[in-house]
Amino acid sequence: MKGLYQMKNEIVANNLTAGYGQGFHFENLNLIIPSGKITSLIGANGSGKSTILKTMSRLIQPTHGEVYIDGKSIFHMNTREVAKKLAILPQSATAPEGISVEELVANGRFPHISGMRRLSVEDREIVHWAMEACNIEELSKREVDTLSGGQKQRAWIAMALAQKTDILFLDEPTTYLDISHQLDILQLLQKLNQTQKVTIVMVLHDLNHASMFSHHVVAINNGEKLIEGTPAEIITEENLRCIFHVKATILVHPSLGYTMCIPYAFDRDTND
Repeated sequence: MKGLYQMKNEIVANNLTAGYGQGFHFENLNLIIPSGKITSLIGANGSGKSTILKTMSRLIQPTHGEVYIDGKSIFHMNTREVAKKLAILPQSATAPEGISVEELVANGRFPHISGMRRLSVEDREIVHWAMEACNIEELSKREVDTLSGGQKQRAWIAMALAQKTDILFLDEPTTYLDISHQLDILQLLQKLNQTQKVTIVMVLHDLNHASMFSHHVVAINNGEKLIEGTPAEIITEENLRCIFHVKATILVHPSLGYTMCIPYAFDRDTND
């Protein structure tokens, strides 16, 4: 496989099968995540988005298939090697009690530290760069538990940035945030993609956010990839009936130009 996938930081799932015991599982998934882009996984609750994301980041071991980064299977890499290539922010990340923002962000440097070595000058510079990129320098001495939801998300994203990986996975990064903090986090991720060329893969529930902030959208249903493409190609009346069983009006934002959807009814005919 190594010679087949030449694009740097391209992520390829090949015949991937995984799941949770007797519960949800998906089979023979084939998916290519484009390098240097923002990809959003969308789908109804329980469709398998998070399970797929966790398997592609090696948090879940598949029963069959492979995930390749730069042509190399991540399941044949050691943990430190994987952590140097991709960072993942789970849906409900929890920090140790009493840990400061700076200490949390510094944890992102652990894949690069051997043995009991302390943070080097370079490591500390990277930690401060990550906090600066996420606009949380003034919070560095604060305990993570004292932060607002949006501030916590920024701290966790800064920790992922401190890993200095080219790939970032996020499982519902806007969950439990109000609309202003949702947009704040998504604009931060967009900026990181534009300025640092980070390949971003995230699970999103809000279709308008997926349309506004993504280059590539993958629709998942019952663990299967239904369709993928640009937001304008995916977010159509027909596709929303098929994926979410809803009727919706599709519009184009008058000034920003991205596709918008306004769901207005449950479509019983497609749910039978």
